[in-house]
Amino acid sequence: MSLLYRSITSSFKIKNPIFAFTTTQFFSSSADQYWTQLQQNGPNLERSLSKIRVQLDSSCITQVLQRCAVNQPVLGLRFFIWAAQQPNYRHTSYMYNKVCNLLRIKLNPCFITDVMEGFFSEGCLVSVKMYKVVFNLCREGKLANEGLWVLRKMKEFGCEPDTLAYNVVIRLFCDKGDMDEAGRLMREMSGVGLYPDMITYVAMTKGFVEGDRLEEACGLFKVMREHGCLPNKVMYSTLLDGVCRFGDLDKALQLLREMEKEGGESKPNVITYTSVIQSYCANGKSVEALGILDRMVDNGSLPNRVTASTLINGLCLEGRVNEVYKLIDRVVGEGLVSSTECYSALIVSLMRIENFPEAEKVFRRMLATSVNPDSLASSLLIKKLCSKGKILDGYRLYIEIENLGCILTIDSDIYSILLAGLCQNGHLLEAANLAGVMGEKGIKLNFPNAEVTIDHLKNVGELELVSHILRLQN
Repeated sequence: MSLLYRSITSSFKIKNPIFAFTTTQFFSSSADQYWTQLQQNGPNLERSLSKIRVQLDSSCITQVLQRCAVNQPVLGLRFFIWAAQQPNYRHTSYMYNKVCNLLRIKLNPCFITDVMEGFFSEGCLVSVKMYKVVFNLCREGKLANEGLWVLRKMKEFGCEPDTLAYNVVIRLFCDKGDMDEAGRLMREMSGVGLYPDMITYVAMTKGFVEGDRLEEACGLFKVMREHGCLPNKVMYSTLLDGVCRFGDLDKALQLLREMEKEGGESKPNVITYTSVIQSYCANGKSVEALGILDRMVDNGSLPNRVTASTLINGLCLEGRVNEVYKLIDRVVGEGLVSSTECYSALIVSLMRIENFPEAEKVFRRMLATSVNPDSLASSLLIKKLCSKGKILDGYRLYIEIENLGCILTIDSDIYSILLAGLCQNGHLLEAANLAGVMGEKGIKLNFPNAEVTIDHLKNVGELELVSHILRLQN
């Protein structure tokens, strides 16, 4: 056996010396044995592979696939399908992704059909479990046409397609956007004694919604109820997202009421309510969106930071700043959302509508009451002061934030903007202090601020400060 092994590896080295070096150096003995058997490629390949009594794991399979990827991808794919049938091994989703990448199945979908044709020509027994592996390969590779071809081939091998097989192919066509074919397959199921399940309906709903066919998506709800299958939260949420995206607020509210009425697993959650609130605010109906907030709380679903910031931004865009303060008093007072999250969101919204005086007033009120502003609010306000030429005001505001103990909320870019502005405006003492802080925190001066700052300081003879700043770049 030792002589035979050396003979095989020697002949392999002559044919491909570079590849042979990697295999002999880095491939396990288990992979070597499977690889050797694959090279014989005789009849009953799967039966001969099963006679090899060595450990089969993901590492071994990957090594064999790497060898096959060079010029025998179909053989590698056949080995992969065989490996999935072994009693002490099961492919993970990672391995399906691995084989698709190694063998370039997405670019060469014909490999799937070549393997199946090979089974057919050799008269191999193809089990339902093998079909499951092939369908998983089609799903991973997003191969809708090949999935349909395999579905049609099942009868030739004496296998009847089941709901799982149809669901894989239907989902592939839904993802592809071919809803006509997906619909035909769903109708075909009843003709072979099968019925669509929740997985079928969810895939179809998502496909119709993404294809802007909302009426047909809504029609699925009626069809599934007739078959005794009640919509779940995923279906409702999928349809609701589509309805909200198209701004059909009446339909969105109707679906929300249905979900509330259904209860149980269909009960709307914070994400559901926030999605509807976003739709109302996007359509300039933020006051009406406050009513959705009431429904949300009444149904036991508490708003979060996203819910609050969505309402705050919507009200600000409509110029209803007074309503924002009432909203904040309510949600903060009831302990639903924190002061930091609400007032920081208000500052950001005020900056978006260019109401800088009000934003600055809110910010300073937060500092005075020891409420920490978040990173975005702090950075936007300081950056705005710098852009208005109020560099010293921006620096002083930075100092106030630092004294409050929430300096970590400042973006690193803001340090560079401040330092460049202080140097260019002659505030060298403040610049030196800020450069020292940046050095302690390991914050580098960003370009192009670095070049402008250094050139300016050299021109005014501040070489010591230049040296200090250059150290920030190292």
